Amino acid sequence: MTQDLPLGAPLPGWSPPRRPDRDSLVGGYCRLEPLSRDHAAELHAAQLIDGSIWTYLPYGPFPDEAALADWIARDASGADPLFFAVREAVSGRALGVLSYLRIAPGAGSIEIGHVNFSAPLQRRPAATEAVTLLIGRAFALGYRRLEWKCNALNRASRRAAERYGLSYEGVFRQAAVVKGRNRDTAWFAAIDAEWPALKAAYETWLDPANFDAGGRQIVPLSELTRPILAACDPALASGPEAGLASRDGRPDNPGEHHQEDQG
Repeated sequence: MTQDLPLGAPLPGWSPPRRPDRDSLVGGYCRLEPLSRDHAAELHAAQLIDGSIWTYLPYGPFPDEAALADWIARDASGADPLFFAVREAVSGRALGVLSYLRIAPGAGSIEIGHVNFSAPLQRRPAATEAVTLLIGRAFALGYRRLEWKCNALNRASRRAAERYGLSYEGVFRQAAVVKGRNRDTAWFAAIDAEWPALKAAYETWLDPANFDAGGRQIVPLSELTRPILAACDPALASGPEAGLASRDGRPDNPGEHHQEDQG
């Protein structure tokens, strides 16, 4: 005698998406360029301003431009992770990096990580747009799931994930050892069914009409994405970060520079 067992919903017509290409993405506030040694000078100069941006990453800081260039050539020029430099439109300088990683077309899953935004890029529309460009590209290619993982102690990255409308999915205990220390990993994700609402939220926030003459946001992105969240991060429900607004009145873009790569 057979027994009917529950199965997931069928996916008629779905096929694995292709891997993202190593090409540039252009927005209104920034341009994402495939990371190369040519970016090392500008990146190293910008990253010297605040050494804390390396705290939760498994590599860095780099003592000089040559060391950073060597790391880019050795570890950051492949297809997975697929690294991009963030070139801010206003300054014309490369001020940060981020990547796709754990690209799994067969599962329809892709992750954003290795986010390292220098101080001049933080809390700027270009920083927000850089992440949303990668999110949008992933869903446009046909990926079903977009992941964001970070050290569970990295509250700035957890706030950033929720701000982007990525839902909290839990903490994997003792998930890794990074720089000789234990790492618990917090998981966040968005799925393709949520993309239309996320896209609308991103476009509303990035619209120049959402900023006053002094460059201050009118509607925070977190306010636009909150209704999309399937689950909120309980670690952010209390404490000094709850309801966080920008300290200086600039766009609420807290801490993406601390997001890291390991899940």
